[in-house]
Amino acid sequence: MVPHIDSNSTVLGFDLSTQKLKAVQLSLKLEVISTAEVKFDSDLPEFRTSGGANSGSGNNEVFVQPVMWVKAIDIVLDRLVMQGADLNTVKAIGGSAQQHGSLYWSRHGVQTLRNLDSDKFLHVQINDSAFTVNRTPIWMDGSTEKQCIEMEAAIGGRAEMVNLTGSKCYARFTGPQIRKIYQERSHAYEETQFISVVSSFLASVFLGDIAPIDYGDASGMNLFDIKEKKWSKQCLNSCAPDLEERLGQPVPTSTLIGKISPFFVQRFGFPAECKITAFTGDNLSALSGMVAEEDSLVMSLGTSDTLIMNLKEQPQLEEGHVLCHPTEVDQFMGLLCFRNGSLVRESFNKTEANGDWKKFNELLDSTPRGNYGNMALHFHSIEIIPNLKGVLRWTRNSSPDNSESAKGVKKFPSPETEIRALIEGQMLHKRAIASDMGFHFGSNTKIIATGGASVNKSILQVISDVFNAPVFVQNESEAALFGAAYRARYSLYVNSVQESNSEIYQDANTKNLDSSLQLNYHDYVTQFIPNHLQLICEPSKDCDQIYSPMLERYRQMAFVLEQA
Repeated sequence: MVPHIDSNSTVLGFDLSTQKLKAVQLSLKLEVISTAEVKFDSDLPEFRTSGGANSGSGNNEVFVQPVMWVKAIDIVLDRLVMQGADLNTVKAIGGSAQQHGSLYWSRHGVQTLRNLDSDKFLHVQINDSAFTVNRTPIWMDGSTEKQCIEMEAAIGGRAEMVNLTGSKCYARFTGPQIRKIYQERSHAYEETQFISVVSSFLASVFLGDIAPIDYGDASGMNLFDIKEKKWSKQCLNSCAPDLEERLGQPVPTSTLIGKISPFFVQRFGFPAECKITAFTGDNLSALSGMVAEEDSLVMSLGTSDTLIMNLKEQPQLEEGHVLCHPTEVDQFMGLLCFRNGSLVRESFNKTEANGDWKKFNELLDSTPRGNYGNMALHFHSIEIIPNLKGVLRWTRNSSPDNSESAKGVKKFPSPETEIRALIEGQMLHKRAIASDMGFHFGSNTKIIATGGASVNKSILQVISDVFNAPVFVQNESEAALFGAAYRARYSLYVNSVQESNSEIYQDANTKNLDSSLQLNYHDYVTQFIPNHLQLICEPSKDCDQIYSPMLERYRQMAFVLEQA
């Protein structure tokens, strides 16, 4: 029997995104009680950010002053209290944050963190002196191409980096950023006692001590062996000396890492027994916030489109990202980005529908599935997978077997043909790459659509048909934020089950057998939010017959474009 928890108890979730810090308080039934946010540009103008970040003096350098985030914590908690939030009811806190950024704690900063004075603001205490680097690089920083080349060469090449860490070396990833600090600011690196990613930094403030990095965020650093679930010695050595002692030991994302700092008990009235769950990166938290089933494929339709999926095995795909799964310890999360997303759709809306989305949708709906064999690939910017730029339009008579025919046509005869060829081509592209990453399409596949274009039912219907799967949207828009709170709630449940087992069962073998009674994350959370997804459209009966041949034809077109 699981111990009873007071029905008035709550959980708190935080999301430190690029542009703002958000907080949500939920009941134990996952009902929203209060929310608050701090927008960095407008609420903290003294830091002179644009879109939540500052541009550095060097090429592609982007940074944030860590004290801005500390000050935002002060403000967001004050705003929760002003809204009437009773923080004395909070039993657990979970968090999410932008991935890949790094923070460098000084010895003075660590001591300050462990001895916070509740009579003073956080940002007065955790000030610039708490960090050895006061302009901390974030995910937008692309200035470390040199370090990427060096790290991959040091461990035996790009393929080995992908095999170990799930991703090739990316300029915005944490490992290359740490190496750049070590090379260009060696004194600052030597003076650094601990290095946090943004999520573990946020957790550290609430914990009043250096919080461990979770497996999920660790796998976005080019330093973590995602199969062995530990730091890769090869990767650490390729990055900087004595790095493991600065990073600490990583932990599973669902881990309860300690109790809240006395500072928050005394200043804001949190209960002393409030537990802190390991915080994680925003993409991982978003997957947990969508409570996606094993067969679900999350599609974010934004400036760049993104696919997020559950994977049982690690694929070897050079341009994708494979991260440790946030809620299933033995599984992985696949992440694919597509540069040519909404900007291309918006361009076509302007040229083919005079900027009128209603007209755009009418033209799309007026053409039949399959578009009479007319297909198009529109890579207006250099695409990530495949790594190429260009446009190719094929009619039903185009063929890869004839060089002239393979060139296709320069323009289709009507705007409706152009529009359907664009949308079908984008979705065939995504389906092909998702299959290459190891996602298995079947009768239980669901598509969960998010992002700006997820309100466009005409586009969602094409997605449903191309993927031969129903398309859902989520009722809550802040998936990363709610995922943080949901994980806090689930961690409380797991902890209570384990405590109950330890009281009832003394024999270790019996205790192991009883672990099967524990609900998994999906089944536990959906008890409280059974209607968190809304069905928008279902696939047409003939879609598999139409789009399976087109999928093969897409691959032929991509090959021809690559050769050209």
